[in-house]
Parts: sequence; structure tokens; C-alpha cells
Amino acid sequence: MSTRTIRIWDLPTRLFHWLLAASVVALVVTAKVGGNAMVWHFRLGYVVLALLAFRLVWGLVGGRWSRFASFVPTPGRLWRYLRGSSAEAESAGHSPLGALSVLALLGVLIAQVVSGLLSDDEIAFSGPLTRFVSGEWVGRATWFHADVGQYLVIGLVALHLLAIAYYTLVRRKTLVRPMLHGDKDLSTGVPASRDDALTRVAAALVLAACAGLAWWVAGLGTV
Repeated sequence: MSTRTIRIWDLPTRLFHWLLAASVVALVVTAKVGGNAMVWHFRLGYVVLALLAFRLVWGLVGGRWSRFASFVPTPGRLWRYLRGSSAEAESAGHSPLGALSVLALLGVLIAQVVSGLLSDDEIAFSGPLTRFVSGEWVGRATWFHADVGQYLVIGLVALHLLAIAYYTLVRRKTLVRPMLHGDKDLSTGVPASRDDALTRVAAALVLAACAGLAWWVAGLGTV
């Protein structure tokens, strides 16, 4: 069966993916080390805040297969996938199960970042938003961030890695390579994601705005 090479993941999405992965790993490490490493934990938290804000915007205006509208599964798509009867085009980007995993991870990371901004370790570090809420809410956020949220993140990342291993070793489909160069070889003709100089400039502007948002949030703690 003949195949076509189609651009699925645009460059901004690929860079987001790898920067987020590296930042999350570094966040977990700095949290476990503690002490002076917590300075970098906070800095990395603002980096992740900017990246998540970027992904939410890019999920609306980015390349076709990066948009939430293209991969958030309907019940019908999910059922066909679980039955093994879905068309190749329905999994050109994320598969329905992969899409649910991505949405879960984004949701947990957003909750983890927000709870971090509201946390206070009562020793040396407090989030910039703690002064806007009651001590009760600060306590809840601190508990979630330190006890629940981090294990949800670690668990979902582990599940993500296991899924990659399963697809690579069992189903003989690589998920890593397309996230490196952006292309997939597909037998079904599907629209490609736009990935040109104009979209990359637009992505850079969106990221700059999101970085500005993170910088502004960080500054709320010093006002």
C-alpha cells in the first residue's frame, strides 16, 4: 500500500512538547532535592506556566493536528478506536486514547502550577498568589501541590512512557520520530498542518505574550 509523507506536528508544537517534558522532569528533580534547588523549582514553574498558556492558545489557532478541535475524541471516535475499527485519518494526530492522555496531563499540570502559585512551605518560599486568598485555601493548595498533584503528574508521565513503549514494541508504530521531525507516513490522504515561516512567527509572538503573562504573575509576589 502506498503512503504519503504528511506534516502532522508543526514546529511550535514539537518545541512545546520537548520543552515541557524537560521542564517537568527538572521540576520533579528540584522538588525532591529541595533546599537551594527550590529557587530553580519556582523559576521552572513559571516556564511551565508560560508553556501551558501557549499550548492553550495554540490549541485554538495552531496547525490543524495541534488544535483541540481535531483531536478531542467524540464518544463515537473513541468507541471505534477501542473496537479496532477506526479509520487511519481519525488517528493521524493523537489517537483517541492518546488525546485523552494529553488532556489529562495538561489538566493536571495546570492544576499543579496553579496550586504552586498558591502554596506556602512556611519556611522560605511562598507562591505569588498566596496573598490574594485565605490561609485555608493556601493550606489546601499546598497539600495538593506537595502530596497529590506531584504524584498525579508522575503517574501520568509514567503512563505516557508506557504507551510509547507499547506502540513501539507491540504495535510497531513510533510516536517519537514524528514529534522530532513533524511528519508521518500515512496511507490515507489527510490535510497537513500548516507549518511555515508565518505560523512560526505567530507562534513566537504568542509565546512572548505568554512569557509576559508568567513574568507578570511572578511579580505579583513582590508588589
